[in-house]
Amino acid sequence: MSAGFGARLAAATDDHGPLCVGIDPHPGLLADWGLTDDAAGLREFGLRVVEAVGGRVAAVKPQSAFFERHGSRGVAALEEVLAAARAAGTLAIMDAKRGDIGSTMAAYADAFLRDGSPLAADALTVSPYLGFGSLQPAVDAALETGRGLFVLCLTSNPEGAEVQHARRGAGAGVESVAAHVAREAARVNAPVVASGDALGPVGLVVGATVADAAARTGTDLAAVRGPLLAPGVGAQGAGAAELAAVFGDARRQVLASSSRGVLRAGPDVGALRAAARAATDEAAQALRG
Repeated sequence: MSAGFGARLAAATDDHGPLCVGIDPHPGLLADWGLTDDAAGLREFGLRVVEAVGGRVAAVKPQSAFFERHGSRGVAALEEVLAAARAAGTLAIMDAKRGDIGSTMAAYADAFLRDGSPLAADALTVSPYLGFGSLQPAVDAALETGRGLFVLCLTSNPEGAEVQHARRGAGAGVESVAAHVAREAARVNAPVVASGDALGPVGLVVGATVADAAARTGTDLAAVRGPLLAPGVGAQGAGAAELAAVFGDARRQVLASSSRGVLRAGPDVGALRAAARAATDEAAQALRG
C-alpha cells in the first residue's frame, strides 16, 4: 500500500461521498432477506452487499461478531467478503473492537492488519480501555502497513459515559477519558499529517447520536486530524441536524456509518444500491454542505 489509510479514505470520500455501509448479518435481517442463519446465509448476505455498494461507497464495515458466531465456516465467509471488497476497490473496516495487552494485542494486529492475512482489512476498530498505550502493537502495525485504526471514544450506548466521560488527572491537568483518547490519537497522527497526508491513520469512533458529548467532555475532535467513524446514521435516528450538532467544525473528517438504514432495503441489489445512494446524499448534505 503506497498511500496511508487517512489519505486513501480521504480520496474515497471525495470520489464516493462520506458513507460507510455496515455489513451486519444478524439473524433478523437474514430472515428478512430469506436467508438461512448459517455460514452459507452469511456469505450470500455479505457478498450481495458488496455487489450492491462496492465501488460506489467510501467503505464497508463487516461486523466480525456475526460471522464469528458460526465458527470457522463463518470466519471463512468473512474472509470471502473481505476479498470481494478488495476486488471491488472498496475500503473495508473490520468492526471487531479488539483491545488487549502485549503479545495478545500484537496477535490481533497480526490477524487484522498484516499484509497477506486472510482477515486483513484496511482498518480495524479497537478499544483503548486497557490504556491507550496497550494499543501500541496495533498502532505500529497500522503505520507499517498503511492501514488504519478507529479507537472507541464517544459511543452512543448509555453505559459508555461511565468510562468515557469520567475525569482523570489532577489540578490543571484534569481531562475526561474521551479527551485523553482523542489527544493520544492526535499525537500519533501529527507526524503523518505533517508529512502531507490529508488525515492521519488513527481515527475515533464517535456515535452520531451523542449530541453535545464532545463539548461536555472537552474532546477536541477537529484536533485529532484523523477520520471520525460515526455509527448511528439513518435507522438509529441521526440525520443532518444531529450530525452537524455532534461534529461541528470536525464535520469534514466524518465517515458516516449506516447499517440497518441501508440493509433493510435488501435483498434486492438495486434497492440496496438506491438506499446507499440516498444515505450518501443525506450524509454529504449534513457534513459537506
